[in-house]
Amino acid sequence: MSAAERTDVELRCETCGNRYESTFVVEKDGKRHRFDSFECAIHALAPTCPRCEVRVVGHGVQVEDRIYCSSHCARESEPAGAALETHT
Repeated sequence: MSAAERTDVELRCETCGNRYESTFVVEKDGKRHRFDSFECAIHALAPTCPRCEVRVVGHGVQVEDRIYCSSHCARESEPAGAALETHT
């Protein structure tokens, strides 16, 4: 890979493919991801609520390995008495 190609790859957002000089890197689960905006990072990395399918950008509510966008979605999806863990 030439220096010009390497620079192009290093400046390219992995979500939208835009080339932007001010990209940033997010490390998650040992992998490095490069983005040009928070919008692209959220689209690629934020969990999706299993009930309403919106991206969970805030703390969310976790039940076992599932992360819901709100306590409403968690209560509507989980059996009565399930332990809801709110992340603040």
